[in-house]
Amino acid sequence: MPSSPLRVAVVCMSNVNRSMEAHRVLSKNGFHVRSFGAGSHVRLPGGARNPPVRYNFSTSYKKMHSYLFSKDQKLYKRNGVLHILKRNERIKPGPERFQECPDPFDIIFTCGQRAYNRVVANLCARDQEMWQPVPLVNVDIDNTLEAASLGASIICELCQGLQQADDTQSRLAKLLQATKEKTRRSFLHTVCFY
Repeated sequence: MPSSPLRVAVVCMSNVNRSMEAHRVLSKNGFHVRSFGAGSHVRLPGGARNPPVRYNFSTSYKKMHSYLFSKDQKLYKRNGVLHILKRNERIKPGPERFQECPDPFDIIFTCGQRAYNRVVANLCARDQEMWQPVPLVNVDIDNTLEAASLGASIICELCQGLQQADDTQSRLAKLLQATKEKTRRSFLHTVCFY
């Protein structure tokens, strides 16, 4: 493992809540991190009687915030979406799709089974030019503010444990086992090549 900060990717479906909270925490702790969504669109809750609001990944967090603020400020303030979008604006301009990123990473974390499946499928479908191994770990995180905060802490602890490891794979297995015992969570993980 390099002595420079880990190059970390964190992926949820929309690159709005879970991956962005992990992005914030990892950046604050000195990791080189990028966050992504694996879905076809960014989806935000539309309220009890309304369908989710969908955006293309090319839409900035600022535009999403402005639109939702003008559409129903009370609803989107109450459900936390306006707060999340403001936080995101301070981190990066807008959401990104994992499938469109060619950059290499030392480790990839997903925040749910659906994102994990899409990342595995995408990595397997890519042209393996370098055959670089990358560990892929799924940390199941509910899509709430509280769960995103807890999940980001778990991901950060795992990254801190890997930072100085000489043998990433054996160290990762030990870290995941210890974290499983501590949190009573199980983790899907594999190694992909790209």
